[in-house]
Amino acid sequence: MPAVPALNIPATSAIAQPEFLMGVATASYQIEGAADEDGRLQSIWDTYCIEPGRVLHGDTGDVACDHYHRWQADVDMIAGLGVDAYRLSIAWPRVMDEKGNPNAKGISFYKNLLDALKAKGIQTYVTLYHWDLPQHWQDKGGWANRETAYAFAEYADLMSRELAGKVTAWATLNEPWCSAFLGYGIGRHAPGVTDLRQTTQALHHLLLGHGLALAKIQANDPQAMRGIVCNTGVFGPRTDSAADQDASYLAYVQQNHWVFDPLMLGTYPQDLFRLWPGCEPLVLAGDMEIISTKMDFLGINYYFRAEVESDGKGGFQEAPHSDKVERTQMGWEVYPQGLTDLLVDFDARYPDMPPVYITENGMASDDSVGTDGGVADPQRIRFLERHLMAVDTAIKSGVDVRGYFIWSLMDNFEWAYGYERRFGITHVDYTTQVRTPKHSSLAVQAFLQQRKERPRPALG
Repeated sequence: MPAVPALNIPATSAIAQPEFLMGVATASYQIEGAADEDGRLQSIWDTYCIEPGRVLHGDTGDVACDHYHRWQADVDMIAGLGVDAYRLSIAWPRVMDEKGNPNAKGISFYKNLLDALKAKGIQTYVTLYHWDLPQHWQDKGGWANRETAYAFAEYADLMSRELAGKVTAWATLNEPWCSAFLGYGIGRHAPGVTDLRQTTQALHHLLLGHGLALAKIQANDPQAMRGIVCNTGVFGPRTDSAADQDASYLAYVQQNHWVFDPLMLGTYPQDLFRLWPGCEPLVLAGDMEIISTKMDFLGINYYFRAEVESDGKGGFQEAPHSDKVERTQMGWEVYPQGLTDLLVDFDARYPDMPPVYITENGMASDDSVGTDGGVADPQRIRFLERHLMAVDTAIKSGVDVRGYFIWSLMDNFEWAYGYERRFGITHVDYTTQVRTPKHSSLAVQAFLQQRKERPRPALG
């Protein structure tokens, strides 16, 4: 078997120090399966997946990676990597019934999983909401309905009581921008709504639910860290024209400031409503104070840069793809510098920004098991290496970044793309459920073992 490429991180890098947290990440709907077992209710993604034309090849999360039944072996796999931490999410439909009563079997699953991870010495970063809203709440309007924010707070209350002492860090939401814009704006994700007024209102209620949940977690599990996970975007103008430069700025506002400003500054960016006039959300007295509650950490997800141009109407649109840049299976440009730029920019814009964890970073590639039984993914190894060094550069610039999670532990259900796009460092055969470490997994494992064994260098 040919030698596996190494993950080349200098010994003097912050990434190479044992106090820098290294982890892998997954999400409940993408891996668990067992959609109809042990009292789990229907989610908006269950509904969305069976609507014709919504998901590539008609794929669903009914079985996914069958993690619900294979979790013990998966915990062993995580431990074998040598990572410090595992980021997972809880399926809201699995742990509560329609009346808000606890579902003991669903809760027991997560208790057992967390206990097993703790026994292996693995820190747990638990996301309460990674997009699988119970369908019965969508039937009442979903996140466009303010009541969903209060229901989410009750769910957070239940889980932080039930799992107190088992969780290192709680994240309230994963990527509220995606939930709001993809789910309610352009209909590319569940629940498949296309209404800009609902979009901004949904985002407001998501953030309100976040703030309300923070208070519940603080009361029930005060030793755990509390935060949120947000996706980010970097944009380049197609030309140097004033119109394209403004388009690039507006894209940045819509992708980043729309979410981060209310969290960090307690306000919505007014330039957002240059794009969406008349779509300002209804904000009640006290909402922004709740939304901007201080957090212990901020999770940032980063994947790519997009090139944009003016749409000729005062807004922006994605420019035609250039074939002159490296791209992933998703068609996304590989641009590590963007991660450094984002982190430095946020650090300057938000003086009270809490410590940062890169909670998702990774890439999709068309991976398959070779005749030698291995899975070669050299592009992913290079991708991880360059993005880790981009984090290192940000740390050297003064940004307080404390950890990095690879997306993803294993291939899984990739939302509207079904099972076609593979983000994992572990290959999954969806017919047999056999897990095969990709070369990237072996490279990460070797790096972490080397980091553990290496004498501490003198820094500075």
